[in-house]
Amino acid sequence: MRAVLQRVSSASVEVEGKTVGEIGKGFLVLLGVSETDTQREAKALAEKIVNLRIFSDEKDKMNFSLADVDGKLLVVSNFTLYADCRKGRRPSYIQAARPDQAENLFEYFKEYLRNIQPKQVESGIFGADMKVKLVNDGPVTICLDTNELIPKEQSKE
Repeated sequence: MRAVLQRVSSASVEVEGKTVGEIGKGFLVLLGVSETDTQREAKALAEKIVNLRIFSDEKDKMNFSLADVDGKLLVVSNFTLYADCRKGRRPSYIQAARPDQAENLFEYFKEYLRNIQPKQVESGIFGADMKVKLVNDGPVTICLDTNELIPKEQSKE
């Protein structure tokens, strides 16, 4: 799985002109699912996101996690995170999971987040044409990939 994590002071997502998810201070998570991902990757990524210490303390040092600042999460599916642009001018998405697998893991990821960070987890609508608005705080943007979070010898279990 891949995620682009943005620390925000506010974020929202609209579908057909209607707001379907909205948060204040927290993280906007753009989430991509690959064809080889499982619940193991979803859990590892969720735990990493919730525990990252990228909110500023009183000395303006990134020292606080989402829970420390009572932060919220807005999760938006984004298969284009698996775009392969090495050849030609049109990206290939062959590494992205098929929609049914991706949607199942997207829903599992959100539910797992709700179990470990129950304050507020909002989301877009899987597969919809969405308009995402955000105020990036910092700006702070971090890219995460479970291929880098889970040791290779453990990733196949």
